Amino acid sequence: MVLMSLDELRDLLERHVRPDLTTAIDGVRICRIDHAASPVSAMSGTVLAIIAQGGKRLALGDRVYEYGVGQYLVASVDLPVTGQTVDAAPGRPELGFGMALEPAAVAELLLEAGPGDLPRSAGDMRPGIAVSDAPDELIDAVVRLLRLLDQPRDRRTLAPLIKREILWRLMTGEQGEAVRRLGLADGGLGHITRAVRWIRENYTRPFRVEEAARLSGMSVSAFHRNFHTVTAMSPIQFQKHIRLQAARLLLANSPHDVTGVGRRVGYDNPSQFSREYRRLFGAPPSIDARRMRGEAALP
Repeated sequence: MVLMSLDELRDLLERHVRPDLTTAIDGVRICRIDHAASPVSAMSGTVLAIIAQGGKRLALGDRVYEYGVGQYLVASVDLPVTGQTVDAAPGRPELGFGMALEPAAVAELLLEAGPGDLPRSAGDMRPGIAVSDAPDELIDAVVRLLRLLDQPRDRRTLAPLIKREILWRLMTGEQGEAVRRLGLADGGLGHITRAVRWIRENYTRPFRVEEAARLSGMSVSAFHRNFHTVTAMSPIQFQKHIRLQAARLLLANSPHDVTGVGRRVGYDNPSQFSREYRRLFGAPPSIDARRMRGEAALP
């Protein structure tokens, strides 16, 4: 059953992939990568991702996650990650399905669930990213959702229903606790998510950890512990990743203004900016900027 479902999933992904990765179903994306490439840094989003062919490696802080055919990844917090395709070649590309996880949709299902419908929560904080084997029921629901790309008449009515089914399968599955906490604004994950959002919105200015802890309603020690559990980083390391990712985007448009870009993202010391940028992206800002624009690097 699962092998047949994966075969159909691969076929649907191949046929409907677009250059911009989007589909006609809101919040659903299809990824195709034809060859292994250098690691790419980006924000994870809050997503479900399933691999139908190939494999992926994802680094978050001091953790590395690998997932391949028939496995799924859940990101319950929008985190700065570095991803790399590890098993793709011409004629056998990596193929992946992605679906955005919306906190409001999770909250709605939590309210509708009857007593005993959902597993009991353990209560402890969990990492913001997790990987598991995809059960047959989840793969089947994803296949039925993608079939609607060939059925525009049915798509508007049935796609939201199947997306709810996929979300329910996640909420009641192995990584259900992480997904359920997405819908709990007052839970511990909600507090960390607010801190993550606040740091992202204020990444250019210095901040004290006490400030973020107070925003989260936690003691400094509890905030440090829970923040690292979810993000695999300290708050200061998290801010650094956000700054450097923002700098990389700015350098794509202003490759000759390394010092100015560094200042815009919060670095007063150009040497520190260049050193930390190289550590994350593998090349100094000026060389990486030319590489992104397809220009030859100077000897």
